[in-house]
Amino acid sequence: MDMSVGEVAKRAGVTVATLHFYEEKGLIYSTRNQANQRRYDRQILRRIAVIKAAQNVGLTLQEISDELGHLPKHKAPKKKEWEELAQDWHQKLEEKIQSLRALQTQLGSCIQCGCLSLDSCALYNPDDSRGIKQAGAKLSHPES
Repeated sequence: MDMSVGEVAKRAGVTVATLHFYEEKGLIYSTRNQANQRRYDRQILRRIAVIKAAQNVGLTLQEISDELGHLPKHKAPKKKEWEELAQDWHQKLEEKIQSLRALQTQLGSCIQCGCLSLDSCALYNPDDSRGIKQAGAKLSHPES
């Protein structure tokens, strides 16, 4: 059964604009009826639920798009495909947790600093490419 964009938005708890945005980004797909109105298959609700869940745990739309690109576009994925997706996202989340723990550890050195040593601050300027050559605030991107 096909659903209108308004029906999908209401059922999924998102705005129509969000559905249009997701479609622009290739996260979801629709067909058009004879009146050129968007129509969605009911399985799209599951896909939107996964997108929202992934956003809630901190994944970017690009990360979500990359992973959803491996799933069927116009039919509901099989349970095994969802499980593989969840495992991939679990690994990404674990990497983010490790990164946050490293930041938490570095934050301890900031307590006594008061941002008086911007030339060596690992949090303010983690990829300092000029710090070895000169003092002061630095560019955090590599020199060209």
